Amino acid sequence: MRALRIAGIAGLTGLAIVTVLGPDITGYDPARQDLRAILVPPGTGGHMLGTDHLGRDLAARLLGGAQITLGLAGFAVASAAFLGVSLGVVAGWRGGWVDRLFGLLSDSVLALPGLLLVLLLAAIHPNSWWTLYIGLSLTLWVEFFRVTRVRTRIVVASPAVEAAELLGLGKWHVLRRHLVPDFADQLLTLAAFGAATVVTALATLGFISVGLRPPTPEWGVMMAEMMPSWREAPWAIAAPVLCLAFTVLNLRFAAGVEEER
Repeated sequence: MRALRIAGIAGLTGLAIVTVLGPDITGYDPARQDLRAILVPPGTGGHMLGTDHLGRDLAARLLGGAQITLGLAGFAVASAAFLGVSLGVVAGWRGGWVDRLFGLLSDSVLALPGLLLVLLLAAIHPNSWWTLYIGLSLTLWVEFFRVTRVRTRIVVASPAVEAAELLGLGKWHVLRRHLVPDFADQLLTLAAFGAATVVTALATLGFISVGLRPPTPEWGVMMAEMMPSWREAPWAIAAPVLCLAFTVLNLRFAAGVEEER
């Protein structure tokens, strides 16, 4: 499993590099149309992956879509992790009514399917990445909260933390030296799975025209645009599908599993 995790991290590193470089490395503007070069096959006319139904360079659009998808995924997961970890530490440490209140809040969020919440927000304000970001963050923070709360309860009750408190060491010391090292690996795993969820959700919403919409170069939007032309240009619809599969698969690999002790 370690080999898969290394392969996943390597794949994500390569994807991050080309995403940062963006469409500029192709020499084409992802929004530029060329009606004289519609559905050009890969490698023709300087188009490495060919063009779509409006003559736009597919490689440039895929990289533009990667910037949107991975940027939004990272932003949503980071926000969800910050909120979930903060509330989880407070709930697990304080206990009592604070723990019950935050637990009730998390249970209320779980009562509503995550994708349904995102759909509701997207329907209220369509074609807005801010709406998608808020909806996805609200669906992801609960897992971070639940894991952090449980681990905080265990760590705070441990002899090491009790000794630290008897020595007069502050809560910041306990958080930095005991809590964070205890659940750091679990949070990284949750973050990888959360990012995979966001990437898949964005493509799904874009494909059904609920999330981002044309001419935005988002992978789900690209799939929907190329559906009518899949017989004439199968490579055009295969490109965003393979990008999505590659990203999700490497995120799953990078998440890894706990090694047997």
